[in-house]
Amino acid sequence: MKSIRILLLVPLLAVALPARAAANDEDPDWAAFGHMLTLMQTFVRIGMQPNPDQALADLLGGRNPEANQAIASLFAGATAEMPEEYRARVASIGRDIASYALKNPVSSAAETISIDRSLQARKDLTAMGLRYYDEGQFLDAVKRNDRLAVELYVAGRGVNLDAHTWNGRNAVDIARDNGNTQLADLLSRSLPARR
Repeated sequence: MKSIRILLLVPLLAVALPARAAANDEDPDWAAFGHMLTLMQTFVRIGMQPNPDQALADLLGGRNPEANQAIASLFAGATAEMPEEYRARVASIGRDIASYALKNPVSSAAETISIDRSLQARKDLTAMGLRYYDEGQFLDAVKRNDRLAVELYVAGRGVNLDAHTWNGRNAVDIARDNGNTQLADLLSRSLPARR
């Protein structure tokens, strides 16, 4: 979902770069390029945050001063030779697009991808002779350091990832005890939030 929004916004913003560069062919204006880099860095940072939806909402709501400055500078460069009446209309369209993106997140496509991924993971586990809903088999996969099976169990969403063995250890504990820090990290990132 987040990457789709970013992929939609970046090309819209990238239109401003050639327009700004064309205004001064003899002396390339690296400021516009710097503003594009600022925006790209902002989007990458948003994608890395624990709550990227809120960060993107803040960006679209105009609550990111660095991004606001970069967008304003790109807009000023792209519309420098445009009559004022059209400049105001272009700005209005930009605000409308940002408002629409803020109010209507592209979640249905992401949910469909997630459901398809879960379904495929369940099919793959079944093809391997495993039951996607069997917590015992999930914990056994962790015990034998079977990263592929564990990733499929995580993607399949059919087991409680925080399931415990008879002695009280969960999958993260088992992976750490086996010395498999990569598997432990994967599992700890995938655990549901504690209430």
